[in-house]
Amino acid sequence: MPSRRRALAVLLLLLLLVAASLALGLTAGTMTISTTDLLAAMTGAEGGMGAEVVRTLRLPRVAGAFACGGLLALAGALMQVLLRNPLADPYVLGISGGASVGALTAMLFGLSLAGLNLLAFVGALAAMLLVFGLARGDSSWTQTRLLLTGVIIAAGCGAVVALILSIAPEQKLNGMLFWLMGDAGQILRPAPALIALALGLACAMPYARELNLLARGSVLANSLGVRVSRLRGIVYLLASLLTAFAVTTAGSIGFIGLVVPHLVRLVLGNDQRLLLPAATLAGGALLVLADTLARTVAAPQQLPVGVLTALIGVPIFLILLARQPAHQP
Repeated sequence: MPSRRRALAVLLLLLLLVAASLALGLTAGTMTISTTDLLAAMTGAEGGMGAEVVRTLRLPRVAGAFACGGLLALAGALMQVLLRNPLADPYVLGISGGASVGALTAMLFGLSLAGLNLLAFVGALAAMLLVFGLARGDSSWTQTRLLLTGVIIAAGCGAVVALILSIAPEQKLNGMLFWLMGDAGQILRPAPALIALALGLACAMPYARELNLLARGSVLANSLGVRVSRLRGIVYLLASLLTAFAVTTAGSIGFIGLVVPHLVRLVLGNDQRLLLPAATLAGGALLVLADTLARTVAAPQQLPVGVLTALIGVPIFLILLARQPAHQP
């Protein structure tokens, strides 16, 4: 457990990282934005072409990327406590698979962006309810049963996704594959994701103390007065909804929810009162930086941000595994 001074210093550094990543995301690109245009865009004053680019193109994308990164990191931290498994991430229970089925179905039938987002969210909720219902079964609830059910549902959704891709017209395949690899460029209205992030963190924080006990084991938590079954249901529902909002907003973006909680845990320890907000800030900043790199490294061509997060996340995770033995969160 870090000292209060160290914890505050880390949170302050994360806030500075968030501010720097947002500034970089708004100014970097094929068109360099001056400080004057950036200030004009943020204050609503009259500005030149640069201010218009910031307001209409970059600001929604950067804000949406921050929201999605925070949603995935927060969901990942909750999932790792829920399953007591350091390899758990937001997609382990099939939520992403359900959203992918919904989104690709919308693309297959040529629906609008609003229809795509709606079907993606409906698919994510359907997968969540299916896993929840099957995992409870005869009202029992174990981490193993929940994990196995989620893996099976995810495999089934993967098969449906493969089927849709195999029958889709060739002119639609590129858009489908781009969505599956994550695309922050499609974010036009980041407000729902930002609201979901704020509400999700506000709902998770009151349970931080109980989550600390649950991370030590359900028997200990139950003996100390925690209603374990109820807490697991709340955490699962909350993490699933956070994941659903993230996937609906920007598609499937991997490794944020897996790697970020690990990195934060190495610095701050496993106290959920610090881990949850710190992981949210770090996840948002990391995805903004990755998205900025995705649209600038091969400009004017844009890369799927999910590919870059995987390329960044894989070596980081391997280094973490090499540095210390796996342990329960």
